Amino acid sequence: MKLVVQVRLLPTPGQASVPESTLRACNRAATYASAVAFAKELKDRNGLQKEVYADLKATFGLSARRTS
Repeated sequence: MKLVVQVRLLPTPGQASVPESTLRACNRAATYASAVAFAKELKDRNGLQKEVYADLKATFGLSARRTS
């Protein structure tokens, strides 16, 4: 069974800046990863991940780990 829930977040102005900055970093990182994939003709996820993972973490401050 699949359950779909729609939730509305109502952050304070101070709280709203955190997900907004994360979203902007993710967008910049995706643009970078796309450019690398195109330039190096990488067509598979694993190849692209090997190529850009360290750069994405270092340059854009992104991590798979939650840091709250």
